[in-house]
Amino acid sequence: WETGGRTLVGASPEVHVRMSGGTVVMNPISGTYRYPAEGPTPEHLLDFLADGKEIEELSMVVDEELKMMCTVGDMGGVVVGPRLKEMTHLAHTEYELRGRSSLDVRDVLRETMFAATVTGSPVQNACRVIERHEVGGRGYYAGALALIGRDAGGTQTLDSPILIRTADIDAEGHLKVPVGATLVRGSDPVSEVAETHAKAAGVLAALGVRPGRPREERVRPRLSDDPRVRAALDGRRASLAPFWLRMQERSDVLEGHALVVDGEDTFTAMLGHVLRSSGLEVTVRRYDEPGLREVVLAHEGPVVLGPGPGDPSDMGDPKMRFLRGLAADVLRGHRHGVLGVCLGHELIAAELGLEMVRKHVPYQGAQTEIDLFGRAETVGFYNSFVAYCDDETAEELKAHAVEVSRAANGEVHALRGPGFAGVQFHPESVLTLNGAVVVRELIEGLRG
Repeated sequence: WETGGRTLVGASPEVHVRMSGGTVVMNPISGTYRYPAEGPTPEHLLDFLADGKEIEELSMVVDEELKMMCTVGDMGGVVVGPRLKEMTHLAHTEYELRGRSSLDVRDVLRETMFAATVTGSPVQNACRVIERHEVGGRGYYAGALALIGRDAGGTQTLDSPILIRTADIDAEGHLKVPVGATLVRGSDPVSEVAETHAKAAGVLAALGVRPGRPREERVRPRLSDDPRVRAALDGRRASLAPFWLRMQERSDVLEGHALVVDGEDTFTAMLGHVLRSSGLEVTVRRYDEPGLREVVLAHEGPVVLGPGPGDPSDMGDPKMRFLRGLAADVLRGHRHGVLGVCLGHELIAAELGLEMVRKHVPYQGAQTEIDLFGRAETVGFYNSFVAYCDDETAEELKAHAVEVSRAANGEVHALRGPGFAGVQFHPESVLTLNGAVVVRELIEGLRG
């Protein structure tokens, strides 16, 4: 691609978004297996596929891009994969997300800016972190190109790659190949730096700037053809919520209209889709919309206090000050009930007087089995703060008809009482295996 002053040359492995015939496709890629000097082997790859850090890294971006798919898709999206994308110097794990949309392709492109694989999540907050820590602009790196047109039948089409593995050449012939790596709680700095070198190697070798890999005398079998590798990839799929592995149809289990308050995390788009699939009408409103408090208190239906970044105890933060007040208001008198998810749950817990603590190591796409009110559930956590409840406090709450689900160390997983419930985990996440059922049961519980 030539701009008049710059030339971009590359072969991006990652689709930002495609749309054709009303079908939207996204392609989250994360998790990098760097080929050792002696070449890749199925045994080394199997170790990589079993690495919890790599699994969490990919799960996080699948959730993040599902948020976007649920924003642009009329009926959410379906997860295909995982698959292995094999390249010259490395291999990636990837998924494909598919959904149907009636939006204009320009709206699809706008709503999917920018991929979590190159920003982090939640995207809005991640961009603030990037602004704080990156000393200069990224230029074209991690952005997107878009080819917009129409097919033979006149239907709009869109093909947009993410600008990674791309050389940026200026008018004087100076060459720059920006690269990056995804940082999660289990990241090793040395390994992440080595990953960036491997990512740049393919582009630099193609341009003749550095030596390429020696040509192999015989064709190497595809790593993904090994039955053990296929089994490992299939095993990852088994740890995803079945709800997101098929196209969903709307049921009529629940009736009414749910109002979801977005605390700056578009997990609310996925949450809205899960609620709609149960039969509810759903409206999602950002916390900072003018007049939101009055709208919430007048709403004729369940209110969902959704997730978002930040410390629920920080009353110096205008967002938290507003949301804490809103949580107090709906707990006092909203006759249709309130459900809190992640931050929303923390707000409810704080209003009940529970201690809020910053986790020593935050959860980023951590899948864990918990005891949820006497039933084992595999759920996905994304949280930096948590409520604590000891035995004495649990008994006091029980006397007021409040039930607490907690870990052995006192961390609160969930709570419920007359007209309210809260869950620290994300029932809408691909990591929560039974999430749609959990949401439905919690909403039913609000209605007594």
